[in-house]
Amino acid sequence: MSGPSGTFRTSGRFRGWGGVSAMVAACVLTGTLTLLPLSSVADGEDYAPERISTAVPAAADDCEPQASRVGPSTEDGDAIKAIKARKVPKLIVGIDQSSYRWGYRNPLSKELEGFDIDLAHAIAEEILGDRDAITFRAITTGERVAALEDGTVDLVVRTMSINCERMKEVAFSTAYFATGLQLLAPAGSDITGYDDSLKDKRVCSAQGSTAYNKLQADPQGTAADDLTVPNQLDCLVRLQLGDADAILTDNSLAAGLMAQDPAIERVGEQFQMEYYGVAAKLTNTDLVARVNQALEDYRAGGANSPWMVSYRKWLAAGLPGLTAPPKALYKAG
Repeated sequence: MSGPSGTFRTSGRFRGWGGVSAMVAACVLTGTLTLLPLSSVADGEDYAPERISTAVPAAADDCEPQASRVGPSTEDGDAIKAIKARKVPKLIVGIDQSSYRWGYRNPLSKELEGFDIDLAHAIAEEILGDRDAITFRAITTGERVAALEDGTVDLVVRTMSINCERMKEVAFSTAYFATGLQLLAPAGSDITGYDDSLKDKRVCSAQGSTAYNKLQADPQGTAADDLTVPNQLDCLVRLQLGDADAILTDNSLAAGLMAQDPAIERVGEQFQMEYYGVAAKLTNTDLVARVNQALEDYRAGGANSPWMVSYRKWLAAGLPGLTAPPKALYKAG
């Protein structure tokens, strides 16, 4: 059976989706959501920003991923002026359309929805005064950096983890969400976590993700090339078909996969802290400054902040207990 990320075997037991008809539906869903080309698709504490100053640019070993190198600003720099000078001034944002509750296409309304989508609209309103002055372009995990570098998109709002290597390639906003890596496996599996229980197991990850990098640097199971896929939703289908034994992904994304298939569960402890940031081309610091301004407003208001409203709507069911967004941290350099 041909699938979106290679050839699937049909001999594995299809878990949690109600047999053959559901298997077909899942493959169609994944193909529809993850493989579209780059194209247009139209009660907590209110933390004050914490500022960190340094006299010299941060070296790689002094990297603090949750701290943006650019402070918030309402000024229009060259990048923003160029956006406003377009024939139809719209912000072009790279997003995911296959991560349930983060960025996905509602099959009933056909509209893009989720936590990242809400944030992208808020950024458009800050920069252009219109939350709908936005063009969405669906990109895979591995396309995020290239899409910024070649100008395909102005920003990436796509559960993109900030890390020291990526900070050499793109400019990040302050962190807007904190998460960590975690394994997913079928309920009743003998896998207990990212440990020796993965020996000889097939672990699926998305190309270009921090999970993929972890598997390459510190393999605990068999991370074969045919278990690397464009998007983490493809890993769910692999698991359901029996072509993978586990998925390594962000805990936050794992919650969305579990909501789609109750026959899978998180196993072991969350590890390797991750922070999501909005990314821009490395030289477009004025754009990052405006994004940081948008995030200042997005976090403000305590339990009634836009961040908390969006969290309760999309994420609280699978990621309960959050009372505030991450603090806004800034570091000169």
